[in-house]
Amino acid sequence: KAEDFVEWIPNNIKSSVIDVGPVDATISATFVTNTTALKAMFQRLASQFSALYKRKAFLHWYKGEGMDEMEFQEADKNVVDLITEYQDKQDATVGGDEDEDMDE
Repeated sequence: KAEDFVEWIPNNIKSSVIDVGPVDATISATFVTNTTALKAMFQRLASQFSALYKRKAFLHWYKGEGMDEMEFQEADKNVVDLITEYQDKQDATVGGDEDEDMDE
């Protein structure tokens, strides 16, 4: 139900409590998160995609369905941009350098 969801939490966690459990178990839980730890998964995905794309593996199947080769290059660029964004968030410090300047 939509009314079970918390509208917004400052630390980026949405939660929901569902009273109806699975039929074959007494309890169930799911936790979904968005952390900079996902950067490694996207890096692995990008390197695997690059290896396949370099060899043009399976490309003919997608082109046969109407996809253009530029769409693959755009998707690869989007993943690289996402990895860069995760790296920026990982490198960022809370408060930045402003706190250090004020302490002096």
